[in-house]
Amino acid sequence: MNFRDIPKVELHTHLEGSAPPAFIAGLAREKNIDISGIFDAQGGYAFRDFDHFLQVYEAACTTLQSPEDFRRLTLAVLEETAAHGVVYMETFVSPDFCGGGDVAAWRDYLAAMQDAADEAERTMGITLRGIVTGIRHFGPDQCKIAAACAAETKGDFITGFGMAGGEMVGRPGDYAYSFDMAREAGLQLTAHAGEWGGPSMVAETIRDLKVARIGHGIGAIDDPKLMAEIADKGIVLEVCPGSNVVLKAVSGWDAHPIAKLRDAGVPVTVSTDDPPFFHTTMTDEYDMLAKTFGWGADDFRALNKIALDAAFCDDETRARVAKRLEPKDE
Repeated sequence: MNFRDIPKVELHTHLEGSAPPAFIAGLAREKNIDISGIFDAQGGYAFRDFDHFLQVYEAACTTLQSPEDFRRLTLAVLEETAAHGVVYMETFVSPDFCGGGDVAAWRDYLAAMQDAADEAERTMGITLRGIVTGIRHFGPDQCKIAAACAAETKGDFITGFGMAGGEMVGRPGDYAYSFDMAREAGLQLTAHAGEWGGPSMVAETIRDLKVARIGHGIGAIDDPKLMAEIADKGIVLEVCPGSNVVLKAVSGWDAHPIAKLRDAGVPVTVSTDDPPFFHTTMTDEYDMLAKTFGWGADDFRALNKIALDAAFCDDETRARVAKRLEPKDE
């Protein structure tokens, strides 16, 4: 089965983390920035563990210094993503890396990203929506600044608010003000939880931040009552198996709980997270799910339906994307 050609919906990506390493290395050369230490001998990103991954990620972001850099980045990412059959993609974008939280500067960066997204929709048939993201390990006050940027720029392109970064910094309730601000602005909500923090972190995130989706969420597997609650409430997990394997959140593909979560009635989706960091693509994710769990075309169609239903987009966009997901022989 050719998994590359299956049309796909992807909900959990980080725009900066999706940057091809050659693209970041090229920007570094243009700007005379020495970040050679973040690459391996083959030119890929090199990191030891999750904490080091965050350091390498933030070092790569130092090359992204202008709206034009982000326009080029967005086009490069969408070209690579579309090549693997993705027809709708949501990506986390942080004002911290786009003007440092200044709303006027953020608008300029956002306009450049949206311009690239519009071009990609015309030329590549992929739709992009943005989720403004607070960086958890930067602290609650900085997260409030990100939420204010999100609230000021909600629209056709910016449709959600979320939180990423170091999951073990603070508790979800520390960031409730930011999520309340985003909710009042009409943004849809997601947050990373349960990648490292276990079921209690997932439960607190659902209770205190009132999110519709959870990024990763795999720690829920250790609490049957929590899984039942997630299933009952229809909270969707943005699962990134390849990322979890590389970062050693799980011991390997065979140990990944995605199939057990799905069997328990938990709505799961599949995404790549930061694909070049984890040497993955959506094609690779589908291939490994097929090899590990025996999933086939019907399973992937079901995953994509869940993802599209959970997407942070309007009904018109959802209907347009649904047509792209229809099998070509129908």
